[in-house]
Amino acid sequence: MMLGKIIKLLVLCFSMKPINDFKADVDLSNVAVPKWIAEVMYKQGYRFVGGHSAIKICEWTRKCIRCKGNCYKQKFYGIDSHRCVQMSPAVMFCDFNCVHCWRSLDFRLPESDFKWDTPEKIYEGCIEAQRKVIQGFRGVGHEEEHEGNLSEAEEPMHFAISLSGEPCLYPHLPEFIELLKKKGKSAFLVTNGAHPEMIERLLPEKYQPTNLYLTLPGPDENTFEDECGSKILGGWDKIHETLALLRRFSCRTVVRLTLSKKTNMHSPEKYAEIVDEYGPDFVECKGYMAIGGAREKMGPEAMPWHDNLREFAREIEKYSSYSIKDEKEDSCVVLLSK
Repeated sequence: MMLGKIIKLLVLCFSMKPINDFKADVDLSNVAVPKWIAEVMYKQGYRFVGGHSAIKICEWTRKCIRCKGNCYKQKFYGIDSHRCVQMSPAVMFCDFNCVHCWRSLDFRLPESDFKWDTPEKIYEGCIEAQRKVIQGFRGVGHEEEHEGNLSEAEEPMHFAISLSGEPCLYPHLPEFIELLKKKGKSAFLVTNGAHPEMIERLLPEKYQPTNLYLTLPGPDENTFEDECGSKILGGWDKIHETLALLRRFSCRTVVRLTLSKKTNMHSPEKYAEIVDEYGPDFVECKGYMAIGGAREKMGPEAMPWHDNLREFAREIEKYSSYSIKDEKEDSCVVLLSK
């Protein structure tokens, strides 16, 4: 199984080919990836900020601007999808190469002497990049139908620190979240759980995000190893160390299960045992999506239908103190809470 996964990852990496006719009025020389990879990412919609950060408009932001729907985070937690900046302060760095990940990237770890940008530079660059992309929604006709959302989108109020890579690798993450809060922005931080030492640094109130998400990739260590392709030792133990910190946060805490029929959609009683032990405020059962790089690694046959997710959530409900609170079928997600 491990050999097959390695082969798939190699296929994915080599499937990223240089763009011979790349044309854009943008300087990518400062980005901490080979220039041809930066060009591919730019064509995919990434807009780089400094040397290691990026934003990318998500599909739900596009839909919400056009008044054609909103994402599950708006339904569950009240953020405005059209005013959301999907970003990462560590866009190419991650401890894992998860088979469910839709980012077509060759993730790596930063060198010990890597030069990091300041929180202020990242914040200002993300706002500027978001506004530039939003301008693309003008001049295509029918602006009057969604002018309110379009104007509001130019003044983003929410940061989803979840675009790509592992944000806890950014050493100034606490100060970045503090800056967002001072600017009046909400922040949802998504972590793979491999950095409990950074999560512990977020415990002071001024550093806590609005939502703290932890992705639980499997119900046991064997599933974790098959799912995540960890580059570090003791990854499963580190996830549990991070889980153990959740009760100490006053912000909303969420354990996300990104579930695929091929790899980790099994043993609901074990998932139930884990969430009961660590007590997050919410549990999200979210379906793996065969988009981006995930198409190469697992394909559409691994995608669960929403009915599959609802049934799996009911099994977790049966074995735990959590119960189903809400769901959003077009996002393929079911929410549980105590």
